[in-house]
Amino acid sequence: MSEKYHVAVIVGTRPEGIKMAPVIHALATRGDTLRRSIVSTGQHREMLAQALSLFSIEPDVDLALMTPDQSLSGLTQAAIGGLTECLSRLRPDMLLVQGDTTTVFAASLAAFYGGIPVGHVEAGLRSHDMANPFPEEANRRLTSVLAGLHFAPTPLAREELLREGHDLARIIVTGNTVVDALLGLSETLGPGRCPLLRELAPQAGRFVLVTSHRRESWGEALRHICAAVADLARAFPDVAFVYPVHRNPHVREVAFPTLGGLPNVLLTDPLDYRSFVPLMRDATLILTDSGGVQEEAPTFRTPVLVLRQVTERPEASRLGLAKLVGTDRATIVAEATRLLTDETAREAMRRGPNPYGDGRAADRIAEAICRFAAGDRPVLPTDQQFQDQEGPQP
Repeated sequence: MSEKYHVAVIVGTRPEGIKMAPVIHALATRGDTLRRSIVSTGQHREMLAQALSLFSIEPDVDLALMTPDQSLSGLTQAAIGGLTECLSRLRPDMLLVQGDTTTVFAASLAAFYGGIPVGHVEAGLRSHDMANPFPEEANRRLTSVLAGLHFAPTPLAREELLREGHDLARIIVTGNTVVDALLGLSETLGPGRCPLLRELAPQAGRFVLVTSHRRESWGEALRHICAAVADLARAFPDVAFVYPVHRNPHVREVAFPTLGGLPNVLLTDPLDYRSFVPLMRDATLILTDSGGVQEEAPTFRTPVLVLRQVTERPEASRLGLAKLVGTDRATIVAEATRLLTDETAREAMRRGPNPYGDGRAADRIAEAICRFAAGDRPVLPTDQQFQDQEGPQP
């Protein structure tokens, strides 16, 4: 190549920033072949800025699209318009997106309209339920249709793409980049108990980490989840329950009235990633509807109860590292009680490899892009791709 291959990396939310950070750095190490532009839509402005700052990343372009209580259609319209204009100026050779947000779909559509190839990081996740998660299941399916390279995090994600008719030659199994980010950050945390918990609940011997904010949980489901946490807090007064509450009013208007008066429930504002990671590491148990936490917790062997009806990340459940429990109050209480009272059951969820990655996903993605730019085929040899970590199912 006479000129460097130009990759525009798009981020919009905190998870995108965290998961793209290792890729952005890996692309920088191939500066003799590639050049990169980092574009932020600002879909989650403050939380994205925190994540990028943690990894010493500064966007080249910030579209600043976030507005209060923004509708999906309004965000999509603004993102397509802003990204179309941005890409016409940058003129990249490839657009790189991550995951399943509105930013991802809008960027992919804008690139498609502009004739720019799309590389999709974390491709192939499927719940097979368009309402769960909403609107992410639609976003990622539509992005797969538009993408030219599919960076699947696991062999299962590759199989999902193949079932939909995507070309095997354009699917590269990489592992999930969040494991790269987590391992890199963990090296800087040091040993010892989570500093935030020492500050918030110095007397707590054990604690449960709670996260619940997903759009499909708003309303009745979130009320059930919060009621279940309240039941557990009353049943286990010696256990702290730490809940970083999303800023969205649909979440806060349920969480604070239900849980705010309980002495062993600690409701905090959203935490920066450096503070959140040791909470995942040190928790006795995690209750979550987050997709990212499902991928991150196995790195620390922390048991997870998934507060969703379906999950597009079933690998941990198949290994027994997580369990899907839905949003029914009684079910959540029963399953959490079992794990808080039965050490054997808890330890059974702390075994086995992390099926989501080995810390080398970003390097695989950068290498594949270099080979694709040079016209090398296969884009990444099979023996260099992430291998199946699931092993025998329990």
